[in-house]
Amino acid sequence: MKTVIFACVHNAGRSQIAAGFFNARVNPTQARAVSAGTHPAESVHPQVVEAMREVGIDVSAARPTLLTADMIGRAERVITMGCGEDCPYVPGVKVEDWPLLDPKGQSIEQVRAIRDEIRSRVEQLLAAQGWIGTTASR
Repeated sequence: MKTVIFACVHNAGRSQIAAGFFNARVNPTQARAVSAGTHPAESVHPQVVEAMREVGIDVSAARPTLLTADMIGRAERVITMGCGEDCPYVPGVKVEDWPLLDPKGQSIEQVRAIRDEIRSRVEQLLAAQGWIGTTASR
């Protein structure tokens, strides 16, 4: 099974959204996503929990996790979102950066726009890899 890591700074917004969409849509026999951050927050941003709940994905129990080189070394792919050079580098692991606005402190309308952009990118990734399993959330 392939592992994809979605990484951002606080692991409280973008990476949680991406992992939520990925795991809701992926064929679970082919891949899974985890999310992590270079400087994890205490909890997922409340606006992110609300925005994801609106599309049927519950991230309220998710807890920010520290991104480590060991974690990256076990991954097929790492997708970063704003952690830049703080993300550990592990040779041989494919890394891609998605330049996305951080939802921290944003209005719920802006968080929804970020959520929808991430959903689109995740859908494209899953389709490109042939990993789509279940039907999309609303």
